[in-house]
Amino acid sequence: MAGHTDNEITIEAPMELVWERTNDLASWPQLFSEYSTVDILERNGATVRFRLTMHPDEDGTVWSWVSERTPDPETRTVTAHRVETGPFEFMDIRWEYREAQDGAGVVMRWIQDFHMKPAAPVDDAGMTAHLNRNTAVQMKLIKEKVEAAAVAAR
Repeated sequence: MAGHTDNEITIEAPMELVWERTNDLASWPQLFSEYSTVDILERNGATVRFRLTMHPDEDGTVWSWVSERTPDPETRTVTAHRVETGPFEFMDIRWEYREAQDGAGVVMRWIQDFHMKPAAPVDDAGMTAHLNRNTAVQMKLIKEKVEAAAVAAR
């Protein structure tokens, strides 16, 4: 059995701003509260290989891994996966962006599919619960920051 999450939030800002801000990897430490650094390791066309490093957790552990991410501005989607999987057998992430039905912003959706290694400190169900909690926090923060940037740009 694998883990799966599917979360979305509406950001009241223009599509171009939402797309640009959330796909600017170098600025992720200012956009997300959990990342301390992002190091771009390689670019191959639209695909970017990068290392994410988190702030220390409550036990003082610093988590870091390498991922690859490929944005497609035509379909307003991004596919990503962990290259260094750490406690995961695999971790695949899909970001989707669409205009809100009422025209008031952009719906940003994150779909995560993964499976934990048997020796991982948490199983698929535990990681699903953790990701759902954390995703809500990070999405809300991104919403606030991008909406503030939209207001400032007016």
